[in-house]
Amino acid sequence: MSVGPAWEVREGESAASWFTVRLAFADGARIDVLAVVCEGCVFFEDVRARPALSPDDLTVLADWIEEPLLQACGLGAEPGAEGGTAPAARARPAWPRGDEGRRQVARAYLAAQEEGADPVLAVMSATGYGRRKSLVLIAQARDAGLLPPRHARR
Repeated sequence: MSVGPAWEVREGESAASWFTVRLAFADGARIDVLAVVCEGCVFFEDVRARPALSPDDLTVLADWIEEPLLQACGLGAEPGAEGGTAPAARARPAWPRGDEGRRQVARAYLAAQEEGADPVLAVMSATGYGRRKSLVLIAQARDAGLLPPRHARR
């Protein structure tokens, strides 16, 4: 795996850094990623892979490159450091569990629907979780009766 800086944008005290990441495998497969590190969070701008990646592979890809990216920009733990990972490695807003968390998911989902925006992306943004975990939270809110059923029953 190789990680290299591409560019950085600073505004006041905050900065967003773009990095190029290349994973090359012995069988000839290759993955190229343009990633952004901003406020301790990692976001993918572009992913190109040969052969193509499945959705499950994309989920694993985030785990593979997150720590090397954070180390490249000085946010990750040093190799061999106690604990193995910096707090910034999983920087997410604190999200309440249980009923309060489900209510907040429902509020974010319904507000996005009213605005005509993608409700799943709104929940992802609000929670800081990926698509899969956000869908689980949405399903839990539905099961609790806070959201309407996904499909109209006949």
